[in-house]
Amino acid sequence: MISLKLNKYRRGNRSNVASAFLLIFLFAFGILMVLPLIYAILQSIKPLDELFAFPPRFFVKRPTAENYSVLFDLVADMRVPFSRYLFNSVFITVVATGGCVIIGSMAAYPLAKFKLKVSWLFELVVLTLLFNGTVLALPQYVILSRLHAINTYWVYIIPSLATPLSLFLMKQFMESVPMALIESARIDGAGQFLIFFRIVMPQVKPAWMTLLLFTFQAVWAQQPLNMVFDEPIKLLNMAFTNVIAGGISRVGPSMAAAVVLMFPLLLVFIITQSNVIETMTSSGIKE
Repeated sequence: MISLKLNKYRRGNRSNVASAFLLIFLFAFGILMVLPLIYAILQSIKPLDELFAFPPRFFVKRPTAENYSVLFDLVADMRVPFSRYLFNSVFITVVATGGCVIIGSMAAYPLAKFKLKVSWLFELVVLTLLFNGTVLALPQYVILSRLHAINTYWVYIIPSLATPLSLFLMKQFMESVPMALIESARIDGAGQFLIFFRIVMPQVKPAWMTLLLFTFQAVWAQQPLNMVFDEPIKLLNMAFTNVIAGGISRVGPSMAAAVVLMFPLLLVFIITQSNVIETMTSSGIKE
């Protein structure tokens, strides 16, 4: 009896030690992942002499907000107001992200829950995930040119509305929704659109929240420079790119611009973090 208690106690000790090592291991890798963000923030508040100090220093001795003031002064001196760039980025990102989530989900629903004879279509879409975005630049230009969308907001929105990732992610997750729920709603007289928006979409919320994060990140950072020429329809990141291209004297404002552009992405990630984790942990589970 005593030996059993001793063995149980020893196993508990080993488990605690292993948990401690695991916690330290995860904490160390977490710090490594956060370091680029911390470095960018520290660089954005360094004065010019510390930015070019040798040997380089990670931490800042005399923090200053001058880089941010210089950045916004440079943007204010441009012909187009800063508010216009901000509106373009927010409007296009919201429209393109919402459209991608809705269109990708509506396309995935019949493929996941109906016995269709076009399963090869899904495999063909998944195959397009192998192609690099650069390969699609010329076909996208030809299509948008035929649609007379060059130099308009549609240049940003149309390529983001239907993506292979949205169809793949939503279909794989919708396959885990029990058919019993759908059949019950159908017996109660619910139509397909009501079933889709009131039953299926709430069940796959982690998936479309994850898709929202990925799409938001891609649309917010896009720069279709060869299809947008008028300054009033350019995005915020494109405006920052123009004003910080002034040599080594604008290294500080360029880091400030990077931090400003990262802030909306961090905000969206914080909002969707729990859903992204749930998507990763429950992916591949089917009925």
